[in-house]
Amino acid sequence: MAFRSSIAKFSLFSSSSSQSLHFQHFFFTCTTPPPRIFRFCSISTASGVKNKAKKEKQKKSKNLKASTSVSKSSESASLSSKLALVKEKRRTRSTKEFDENAIPIGDTAAHIPVMLAEVLDVFASSSGRPLRSFVDCTVGAGGHSSAIIQAHPELNFYMGMDVDPIALDKAQDRISDFFSEDSDLKAYIVLKNFKYVKSLLADSDEKPLDPGVDGMMMDLGMSSMQVDDPERGFRVLGDGPLDMRMDPQASLKAEDILNNWPETEVGRILRVYGEESNWYSLQNKIVKARSQGGLHSTTQLLDLIRKSTLGFKGGRQGWIKTATRVFQALRIAVNDELNVLQNSLYTCFDCLAPGGRLAVISFHSLEDRVVKQTFLDIINPKTEGDEDGGEVTKIMEENEEWIKQTVKGLKGTVLTKRPITPSEEEERLNRRSRSAKLRVIQKNIVVC
Repeated sequence: MAFRSSIAKFSLFSSSSSQSLHFQHFFFTCTTPPPRIFRFCSISTASGVKNKAKKEKQKKSKNLKASTSVSKSSESASLSSKLALVKEKRRTRSTKEFDENAIPIGDTAAHIPVMLAEVLDVFASSSGRPLRSFVDCTVGAGGHSSAIIQAHPELNFYMGMDVDPIALDKAQDRISDFFSEDSDLKAYIVLKNFKYVKSLLADSDEKPLDPGVDGMMMDLGMSSMQVDDPERGFRVLGDGPLDMRMDPQASLKAEDILNNWPETEVGRILRVYGEESNWYSLQNKIVKARSQGGLHSTTQLLDLIRKSTLGFKGGRQGWIKTATRVFQALRIAVNDELNVLQNSLYTCFDCLAPGGRLAVISFHSLEDRVVKQTFLDIINPKTEGDEDGGEVTKIMEENEEWIKQTVKGLKGTVLTKRPITPSEEEERLNRRSRSAKLRVIQKNIVVC
């Protein structure tokens, strides 16, 4: 198609001198209607220039934000590494090699004793004192006790305690293998809570309280036998009754707390024992569930938690973590764990002979906080007007490499200023050991 074109230029000025309009227009003459062509039109205004400058400014701002975001990201990574370093400084990572073959194969092997090598170090002969008497306040399946008995042929008195009859039966079978008819070792396996340890020792024929016990220990963790049995109600993802009693003979169950205790008390348990930020919402939903028949199984409680939690993915803010905290809170409340622990630490220290040691393995921050503070209170009893207990820090013991820093007091010495945690190898091979912390206290020897 042939056509001719001519170009005409126009200049239109508005009443404002700051704005002008320039454009080019094509005139077409041909035998057919001219095509409608708009792409050659060019319009520029002073406001358009301003818009262009604004876009350039926004682009620079966006680039600056991206640069700032990268900078903040690197700062965040740097802060995370610093926090990890601080956390590492608050503990002493064990360097002991974890012997996965140390546990004999059998039905008791389901529970692996945590930090076994470290516990053996605490009561080793290198401490300068023979271990003639030993009390395991939480004997469980007997893993720690059997290793202690094997390592100390000089032992002539042993007592193992637990509130779990199933665990105690397994411990008795395991420990009895190390006795012979001509053995001088007197052993007692007792189905009792460790809060009764002093009266039990006083009632025994050997009278170990005179002058005292050389070694005592507590392993505050739950055994695999308890966790893996859904009928006990401890397992978060298991289906069982809301029981959670460490002592099956006790009367109070988690079900009683959830369905009968006052609303404010339920909230306090979730807030204090579970350190749960969403405690108020959970408290209200638990109380509301009472009008619909109440909560009677771990599955029902788990469903309530899942519906009450905003994050549906497993993780720190997810419902699985929330459920773990709720289950922990209920278990502590059912068994009155923290109060019993604090009182029993004082009782155990009183039972020690001069130079005797008490080792405690805790598994969550609430327990560890109680152990740490109670140990400090024990070695330096507070008196009226006494602000400072005069604690002294000492670096390294010559004969015992595991002792890094100690806190000395009037009545005793904390041998672990920072708690000892499992080796990386043990954490890898025994995941349930990851949160374990070992603290040790020693009674001072009175020099006349």
